[in-house]
Amino acid sequence: MTRLLIPALLLAGCLASSARAADAQAGPDALEPVLHSDSLVFNGITRAKDGRVFSPFQRQSKGKGIELGEWRDGKPVAFPDEAWNAWKQGDDPAKAFVAVNAIRIGPEGDLWVVDKGAPGMGEAPLPGGPKLVQIDLATNTVRKVYPLQAATTDRSFIDDFRFNGRNVYLTDAGQPGLLVLDLDTGGLRRVLDGHWSTIAQRPLTGQGRVLRDDKGKLLFIHADQLEVSPDGKTFYYQACTGPLYSIETRYLDDANLSDAERAKHVTLFAATVATGGTAIDADGTIYASDTDGLRILKILPDGTMSTLVEDPRLVWVDAMWIDEQGGLWIPAAQMNRTPTMNGGEASAVKFPTTIYRMQIGAKPLRN
Repeated sequence: MTRLLIPALLLAGCLASSARAADAQAGPDALEPVLHSDSLVFNGITRAKDGRVFSPFQRQSKGKGIELGEWRDGKPVAFPDEAWNAWKQGDDPAKAFVAVNAIRIGPEGDLWVVDKGAPGMGEAPLPGGPKLVQIDLATNTVRKVYPLQAATTDRSFIDDFRFNGRNVYLTDAGQPGLLVLDLDTGGLRRVLDGHWSTIAQRPLTGQGRVLRDDKGKLLFIHADQLEVSPDGKTFYYQACTGPLYSIETRYLDDANLSDAERAKHVTLFAATVATGGTAIDADGTIYASDTDGLRILKILPDGTMSTLVEDPRLVWVDAMWIDEQGGLWIPAAQMNRTPTMNGGEASAVKFPTTIYRMQIGAKPLRN
């Protein structure tokens, strides 16, 4: 099966390359390097209104390094403190970060963090490990922890999240499906569990290569990227390799609806490609990275796609962020060059890793 997939992927890459030549809009000068690290790999970025900037980090060695950091004077510092970043085998996984995968500033201004709770790629989450952590930025302390274990399995990989009122939607990239968390009650449900729209239909790729985990197995990253429309009525989601689907949020929010009925309302929104991360602006335009084409796609509310920027430096752009001044923050994470996606081979990350900013003139959407 793999032998058949690779030529198809290469052909798709060639077709995409010719299309990109026609629709590229921004040149290299549009990308402003704003942060970099000579030794750390990050997979996202978020920025508070007061200018504080945070990133999740990927430990390259178990038990070493930070999982969540605040950028201070150009360098990441463990956040909210050393204790939350000091988890090691044998420690309580409910009270420290085991493996942070996504972060964002919530609608109320707190920093929210999703921890998949598993110490390695493909490993089972530890008891109490999967969680959503709310951090008060006024005091730099954890305000509340929302356990996610009740809706996870030993295959789960809680990936990313978005807010919609008092509901939080989360993707499970390991056990394909979505989670809905009620912040008021703590109630947690799985929806579209195992639905074809949440399942990766092909192995993960980056820079035109099929990727493998550190044990040499093909990587399939299921439900991953997600966004909510500005009016809160539409939910967009995809497996890491696309395409992008949509469903009205009322079907996710209705706990009395069966998954069979819910599935009838899933529609194809855009034929996206392998994607590291997304962002959405206040007009409903989605920005999605292309991990093979090293570009950022711009997807209008009608599903029309074009290239915002294409640049060889944009290696595995992960979760992006739009700031209050209309700048798109673009972390070139190079995740495909790490041992966990490179078949267990020595890291091929080319330091420094860099976060770029591009002025796009869009207003941010906070959900």
